[in-house]
Amino acid sequence: MHPTLDPAFYYLTNFHKVLAWLTGHHADLLAADEQAFVAAFQTQPVVSQALLVRLIMRKGPHFRLSKLQYPEIGCCAAAAEPLIAAGWLSTQAPLEIETLCKLLRKEELLSTFAEQLDSPRASKSQAQALLVEQYPESRSFSNWCPGIDEQLLSLTIEALCERLRLMFFGNLRQDWSEFILADLGILRYEPVELTAGTRALVCRQDLDDYLYLQRCREAFEAGQPLDTLLDAIFACQTNSTYVLQRRAKLLFRVGQQLEREARLEAALAVYQACGYAAARPRQVRVLERAGHYHDAYNLACALLAEPHNEAEVQALQPAITRLQRQLGLTSAARRRREASSRIDLSLPYAENQRVEYAVRAHLNEPHAPVYYVENSLICSLFGLLCWPAIFAPLPGAFFHPFQSGPADLLNSDFYSRRADLFDNCLALLDSDVYQARIRQTYAEKFAIQSPFVYWGALSETLLDQALTCLPAAHLRAWFRRLLSDIAANRCGMPDLIQFYPAQHRYRMIEVKGPGDRLQDNQRRWLAFCAEHGMPVDVCYVQWAECAKQAEA
Repeated sequence: MHPTLDPAFYYLTNFHKVLAWLTGHHADLLAADEQAFVAAFQTQPVVSQALLVRLIMRKGPHFRLSKLQYPEIGCCAAAAEPLIAAGWLSTQAPLEIETLCKLLRKEELLSTFAEQLDSPRASKSQAQALLVEQYPESRSFSNWCPGIDEQLLSLTIEALCERLRLMFFGNLRQDWSEFILADLGILRYEPVELTAGTRALVCRQDLDDYLYLQRCREAFEAGQPLDTLLDAIFACQTNSTYVLQRRAKLLFRVGQQLEREARLEAALAVYQACGYAAARPRQVRVLERAGHYHDAYNLACALLAEPHNEAEVQALQPAITRLQRQLGLTSAARRRREASSRIDLSLPYAENQRVEYAVRAHLNEPHAPVYYVENSLICSLFGLLCWPAIFAPLPGAFFHPFQSGPADLLNSDFYSRRADLFDNCLALLDSDVYQARIRQTYAEKFAIQSPFVYWGALSETLLDQALTCLPAAHLRAWFRRLLSDIAANRCGMPDLIQFYPAQHRYRMIEVKGPGDRLQDNQRRWLAFCAEHGMPVDVCYVQWAECAKQAEA
């Protein structure tokens, strides 16, 4: 390994860090070919290492040599030779005609296949459509295009690099660009103590199961027949809780598609087997659609007796009402929730202006400023106050230095695993200490990635006015609600907030433009605010010009 590299090779330095991390934290997970790659990579010339990393980070796997220009590497053809000898790059990779068409410019394509196309004015897509019918086979670039004097370099270790990336990040959502963004200061991450035993995938089987399900997910998104796909997914009997969560979500998506196709029995079976929380009320809906009203009603009542969250209650209650009507049962009177105050406005229409901004401008006053905050303010205050609990280095929470938050953030046991830590943070609300803590965290952690803090929306002025006008009791209630169901409750909050600093009070405003209706999560937040005496209005906007036309 090269201890010191020119700054121009910053990406190579980062890749060395990855390999060092993998050998230090995941040595027992590395297969023989992966171990051989890590060892052999260190022996390659620096420019060859750099070229390989450049190609790994680019969208590939095929690269025309003429398009590879890196000043720090110099001659890419020379740098590629050791990589070709190692088998990591190939100049003879078989290409299907569709792939070749993407690699060639239009004029090159028409020139290379002039006789076959017989149409010098054809578009590239038209040419590809004609060639696909004529050439079902695969050939190397040089065989396809003998008239083009250029090498095509093809990466042959994509699968190996995917496995290394999965081991490092614990997911395939993140890629090597995370290093670059961190180096440039665009993204900053909270440093969390990581140990050798802290990782997403515990054993090699977990890695294989994750990749297996990833292929299943890609097959689903490509439209593979659902019956074949289901057999493949159910064949994955993983012991990893981390992988099981991905399996459950994928099965739920398959169930939704079966439901769209009106394959109700199959959808019900998938929902029953997947273990995904959102599948519970869907079972009721499928039974209802299938005409099994008694079964649907009994299941809905059983689920409502022990609901997972407010969203489930909100989905089940109207279902029970419908089913009672279908079965001729007496409906129990539902407790009427206190309605939010209503504001009706007729505002001049401004093209390309969001309705929330129009209401903000209309209501804003020097002594009572209005901010467009939606979910950002309450979540940010929560994130600032509870920063130590959110970034606590618990097992299974942090796997690598590029995490914006804990991996188990949306798990049902997220709060229970950290109950003492969160309770200690929320206890600060019993005195004015919480304000100092929030301001201190804002200053010390500014711009560090967080799953809750919206740095771009949280100015010091907004922060000061929020801490002046929002009662600690309201903050505690909001924060407790967030912790009860983070996935559902960190969205749906009112759009605007208006502060009255002189009176140390506020009001929130949910804005609805013409034809817009309240969404379920917004209704839940409005009901919660009304229940806890939090001032919130719903503002319905009509554009003045439209109102005049309607009257005419």
